[in-house]
Amino acid sequence: MLEVRDVRKTYGEAADGYVALDGISVDIRPGEFFCLLGPSGCGKSTLLNIIAGFEKVSSGAVSFDGEVVNRAGRDRMMFFQDAGSALLPWLTVEENIRFALRVRRVPKERWGEIVTNHLRMVDLDAHREKLPSQLSGGMRQRLQIARALAVEPRVLLMDEPFAALDAMTRRRMHAQLLEIWQRTGQTIVFVTHDIAEAIALADRIAIMSVGPRSTFLRVIDVDVPRPREMSGAFYAETFGEIEQLLTPEIRRSEARLG
Repeated sequence: MLEVRDVRKTYGEAADGYVALDGISVDIRPGEFFCLLGPSGCGKSTLLNIIAGFEKVSSGAVSFDGEVVNRAGRDRMMFFQDAGSALLPWLTVEENIRFALRVRRVPKERWGEIVTNHLRMVDLDAHREKLPSQLSGGMRQRLQIARALAVEPRVLLMDEPFAALDAMTRRRMHAQLLEIWQRTGQTIVFVTHDIAEAIALADRIAIMSVGPRSTFLRVIDVDVPRPREMSGAFYAETFGEIEQLLTPEIRRSEARLG
């Protein structure tokens, strides 16, 4: 469905520019929950922006159903960490979703049903007349999910969406996101720097090296039923394996910055 082939991204002149990504290749399957995991500066968001069509590759290619991705498209929807910036603060909960439907040219006669179904999906139907400023952080993220899914993208791209939330709210959001994902069969590409979050959510985890020339250190299959026990032997083994891969990368990054 989504093919990333030998992607390289350079900023600046080719001869002396900064090589952010170097030789990234992966196939992301339909309906898969795929995590990009790594510390700050490893190019996770850059790769996500390339998949979204917001940035162009320097070489290599990203293709979706056999067509090369070179611009943003309705089939891919980006979901941002800061819901406060992503939502339109002067519009109500319902109006935020209606605005997305209008921009994506969804027939107006479908708006009412779509808005109601998606607000019920994220438990916000009773709050449809509120402004985003009147919602909690978790509620704003749920609204962002509803707005993204309302336009029926085939891939949902999520850039550290829960990083700013407290631990308890984040766990609730994990459970709700997994419930929505299992119900809709959505393909999700999810960026995080949190090992535990990746293990809790993903079908596969791509572990990225620190830049420059960031690439995949390993792609790990997480073949365990959900909800996952975050204190069992599997969790400890997988966490330890990922931590062992990332620790040298983090030290290398700290040494460069220090």
